[in-house]
Formats: sequence, C-alpha cells, structure tokens
Amino acid sequence: MAFHEMLAPDYIFESSWEVCNKVGGIYTVLSTRVRTLLNLFKKDKIFFIGPFLHKKESNIEFIESETILDSWRKYANEQEGLKVRVGYWNIPGKPITILVDFLPFYEEKDIIYFQMWEKYHIDSTVAYGDYDDSCMFAYATSKVIESLYHFLQLQGKKVIAHLNEWMLGMAVLYIHKYLPTVATLFTTHATSIGRSICANNKPLYGQLSNYNGDQMASELNIKGKHTLEKLAAFYANCFTTVSEITGKECTQLLEKKPDIIIPNGFDSDFVPKGKMFETKKVKARSVLINVIQKLIGLSIPENAFLLATAGRYEYKNKGIDVFIETIYRLKKTYFDRPIIAFVLVPACLQGARADLKERLENAVSSQFPLPRPFITHELVGPLCNDPICEYLYYLNFTNEDDSQVKIIFVPSYLNGEDGIFNMVYYDLLIGMDLTVFPSYYEPWGYTPLESIAFHIPTITTNLTGFGIWAKSKGAKSDTLDLGVAVVERTDDNYFETAEAIKNIIVKYITKYDSSQILNIQRTSCALSKKAFWSHFIKYYLQAYDVALRKL
Repeated sequence: MAFHEMLAPDYIFESSWEVCNKVGGIYTVLSTRVRTLLNLFKKDKIFFIGPFLHKKESNIEFIESETILDSWRKYANEQEGLKVRVGYWNIPGKPITILVDFLPFYEEKDIIYFQMWEKYHIDSTVAYGDYDDSCMFAYATSKVIESLYHFLQLQGKKVIAHLNEWMLGMAVLYIHKYLPTVATLFTTHATSIGRSICANNKPLYGQLSNYNGDQMASELNIKGKHTLEKLAAFYANCFTTVSEITGKECTQLLEKKPDIIIPNGFDSDFVPKGKMFETKKVKARSVLINVIQKLIGLSIPENAFLLATAGRYEYKNKGIDVFIETIYRLKKTYFDRPIIAFVLVPACLQGARADLKERLENAVSSQFPLPRPFITHELVGPLCNDPICEYLYYLNFTNEDDSQVKIIFVPSYLNGEDGIFNMVYYDLLIGMDLTVFPSYYEPWGYTPLESIAFHIPTITTNLTGFGIWAKSKGAKSDTLDLGVAVVERTDDNYFETAEAIKNIIVKYITKYDSSQILNIQRTSCALSKKAFWSHFIKYYLQAYDVALRKL
C-alpha cells in the first residue's frame, strides 16, 4: 500500500521503561528513531512516556520544562493525582516527554491485580522481580494517556498508543477496556518466555515446535509475565516484533503471529565524521592501550589488534561464554603482534580498582602486573562467583608475559564516569579493530549494527535478527569481506561456533593486507546505511495503518 493510502495517526503516545532510562537495546530503538519520526509527524503530536525514577532526580537524559503542557500538568496533579514531570528527552530531536511517578499506584495494587484477574485471568501472585514495578508503571502510563486524551479533546482524532514489551502489557489491556477509541500497537522485542527458556539452559530452536508457552511459563515460574504479554499481543490492535526469528517464537509461544515485523533501524548522527572520526579513533586506542599496560605491567605496541564483545550481562544468551572460548583458542595460534580482547559487559560493580586508578592517575611506569590482571573494576562479592571470571580462571587466563593473546574484563557501565576509562561506550568502540557478538538469543542485535556503523567489521550469528538481515544482504558465514560474518549457530554446536569464529579472526589478522582491511571497513559502514531508519520507518507506518484500520 502506498504511503498516501495509509491511515496516519494524528497523535502518537509511545511508552517504554527505557524512555530517558538507558537499560538495553530498546533505548536505542526509541532514541534513534525519534528524528525520522519527527520528520513525518509534528513534534507537538508525539509524546513519549517513561518512568520517573526517584533515584534519578537529576537525570541528564531529561530536560524539564515549566511551559510544555503546563495547564494539563497542573490539572493532572491536582484533579487526578497524577504526579508527572514534563519536558524533553535529551536526544537528537528532543521529543516531548512525560515522566510519570508510578509509586503512588502501589496503594491500589491489590485492586488493580484483582481487576486484571477478574477480567483477564492474569495471576499476579505467580510473578517476581520487576513485575510489580512494571505493572504499576504500565497502569500509570495508561492513566496519563487517558488523561491527555480527554484534556486535549482528542475524540474523533486518530490516536495511537504504542506500548513496548510485556512491561507495558497492562497498559494495552487498560486502554482496550477503558479507552477503546485509541488504537493500541504492542511490540515485543523479546518474549519473556523465550528469554527464560534460554536463560535456564534449555534448547530453544530445535525444540521450539514442541514447546507450549503456557506450560513452560508455569515450569519456569514466570506465568504472570507470560500471561500478560500473551494477552497484550491478542488484545492490541496491531501486534509487532522486531525480526522473523522472534516472529516464529511469538507464533509458537504466545500463540499469536505478529501482524507486522518492524526491524530495528539506526541513526548514525552520533558517528563522528571526517577528521573527528580519526581523532576519536586515535584517542580511544591510546586510552585502551594505556589501561592495558598499567593493568598487566607490559608495554603494548600501537599496532596491537583490539577486539571486543559487549552488551547486557546475559552470559549464554549474548554468547559471552563463546567469546571467551574463542579467545582461548586464539592462544594456540602464532601472531606477530599482541591480540587484546575486551569483554565490555556491566556486572554487579563495587567501583574502579584503586590500584589501577592510582597507576593511571600518577602515570606510574609499571614493570609488573597487578593482582588479577584481567579485570579493571572491583565486583561485589568474590570473583569466583562471577561466571565470566570463573571461566577465565578455569581457562587459566592470567594474561601471562609469554602469551600474545590477552583478555580484559571491563565490568562497568561505560557512561564516561567509570573511574578507569572515563569515556562513553561509543568513544571506546571506535578504537577497536573487530567486534564479536556470538549471541544464542538475540531478537535483533544493535551492538553489531553499531559496530559496522563505526567502520568496525563484526562477527555475529544466524540466531540474531541482525544476522538474518545481514545474510539477506549477502553476508557470508566464513568471511568478513562484506564487513559482517554470520556464523551458523544451533542449540548444541557451542565449540564448533567458537572454532568457526576463531578461524575468521585468524584469517582477518593474518591474510588481509592494509588496503583490504580498509576496503572491508568501508564496506561494513556502507552496509550499516542500509539499516537506517529512513529505510525501516515504513514498517512503522504500516503498523500504524493496521492498528487504526482494526480499531
């Protein structure tokens, strides 16, 4: 259907737990899509809704305004008991954003849960962890949308409420029941039950057709989340997910086929250009190598080969275990220059290592390694309780002098204030020569896409939405010629996957000359441009059309 034939919303309300609150990939989805969305719709017709987290009262992500929606804010607070902050999300495009305090709704929690049981048979007693906070935030979000809908007199307008992840499932159900003239769009970025199956070391892909989502949710004790997500998928006017591989998962485990696949796009505005790119690259490598030298007590040449994996601490799902196994296998190959691998994965952190920080601040020329010369920060609790450290100990990864291959665990969130690097993730990423993201469960996969946007070739797997997309664009399983290699991974070929990745890395380091590598870097960047939001936004427009027509 042509764009001019589609039904387009007059107003869009979009909500996620990650609005002004960077936790994972959904933050990137929303924040990078804003500018493209604002090119199509008026700025004062799009509202993002996120959680007001009291521990972040000085949230740099949020710019509060006393004038935007001022009369509504006062009315909502005084007449409806809604405690909200109104302003802008501090990202390119600066969309109007409402942060809502969901804690007051805890007083009504039992009544809300009873209503959800009475109407939808959602058993909220079989839930744990972030379930309560998520549901109270979803309920608060729906009350905000309801309040604005009536205050702005949107009756007769085409209004979309776009709600992301199971955490906003209760908002889908509330709007369906109490605000039926608003079209709901529900996106699951990863099913709660699929993620749980993988996290509990159960095979997902080979057994997918044999799994019953409800049964597995009971077995894995996430019945509340799963039921909420499943019902949100059924009751939404349009149900979407981010990749074909997750679409199959939804069809089997939620028993609802997505109406539309809306792949995650990208905006390269934060990728430096021209001389700035080279300046940042040189600085990143200098900082990375300096930290390594101070940690391991050895001089590292400038031509050291730097590679990394990154993401949330999902040891198996993100393939962190496979990455470490791959680096271990690299030790058995001779290289004429050092290979330094970084695991950039935030963990339960105590703070920066005092001994390493002292060496860095005092520019100490060290001739001996620090204790535990494979980790840059202190963890809460013994290192043997941490899966990454445990595997490094098991493989005897002590970064000894005679090994050209070394590995460094950076367990801090790289926000520019970690105490060791004091640079944000992207400003360190640009210094890498290669990245590896051997995920087992990854509905899309922003980290490899970000990597190639920074001209850094990447290796991923066919079990990621991005990997499947890259294969459709010509990426191969055994070469980085197009800037991306997509290794075949299954439920049980763990060691084969590590060996395949090792072979690609060895070939890239030893067989390609500088001109070939430069060409691959350019090719990888060119591929990333095919995933810009300017190409992918059409799927959102289709989803809006489906939701409005179904309404």
